[in-house]
Amino acid sequence: MRIFTGAPVPDGADAILIQENARREGDHVTVTTPVSEGLHVRPAGLDFRQGERLLEAGLVLGSRAIALAASMNYAQIPVRRRPRVAILATGDELVPPGGDPGPDQIIASNSAGIAALVREAGGEPVDLGIAPDDVTAIGDAVAKAGNGAGDADILTLIGGASVGDHDLVQEALVGRGMTLDFWRIAMRPGKPLMVGHLQAMRVLGLPGNPVSAMVCGHIFLKPLIRALLGLTPGPVARHAILGADMTANDRRQDYVRAQLASRDGRTVATPFKRQDSSMMATLARADALIVRPPFAEAAKAGTAVQIIRLDD
Repeated sequence: MRIFTGAPVPDGADAILIQENARREGDHVTVTTPVSEGLHVRPAGLDFRQGERLLEAGLVLGSRAIALAASMNYAQIPVRRRPRVAILATGDELVPPGGDPGPDQIIASNSAGIAALVREAGGEPVDLGIAPDDVTAIGDAVAKAGNGAGDADILTLIGGASVGDHDLVQEALVGRGMTLDFWRIAMRPGKPLMVGHLQAMRVLGLPGNPVSAMVCGHIFLKPLIRALLGLTPGPVARHAILGADMTANDRRQDYVRAQLASRDGRTVATPFKRQDSSMMATLARADALIVRPPFAEAAKAGTAVQIIRLDD
């Protein structure tokens, strides 16, 4: 009996002879390749069966998982929406990329970098622009995170969280009802980090120095987004060996930019000689951060260290 690809196997049949392996002459068929029982027959339940669980909660849905869900006859499946992250840069000295900075101004690179990091983590960035060094202006911009930004889940502010006369972010946020959970931490780069909440919205204040903002984004913002997505927050510390000597550390935990290489089957992390928190070119060339605990002793090349890969 002749059938077409994907058709039910006729009752009594237990094999398929594909027409490429046959020659038809009128009502006669000549078999050119032997046929065995079960050949080209897909039994029911070969891929999955009724009641079998194939997609677990917490899975990031890629193209393969979506195709599987469709083949399971799901027209819709419940998911977590991407967390909305409102991003506000602060400072009179900031000029948007593409602008013409004056002699006392700099390009505001942090917002673009943090927005890209938010997308990498699975969030939806919302750019609130740049607020000047004015408590009222900062407060008005923050208010947009609760309405104009579509009710953000996370408010990320960049700069203005230190202790200078122009560091007005904390004052503006407290005036809007923010509860401060903690402020300033023993890490480098990133000491002025601020964490709090404004009603249901999480608040994360990042340092203004570009490298500090991006490193704190990797250590704090990405894990927060992943946690809201129901994923393991991270970051995951991995093992490597030092590719160069390092001096003793002070009271702060260091996150040192480094390049990675493979040597004799082991990962070698070589720190950049200069680690200034303004040097974005160094961060862009880095593959990982070497984690140096507080008061770590001087370490020689070849010593085991922990690293956080920036591409994780």
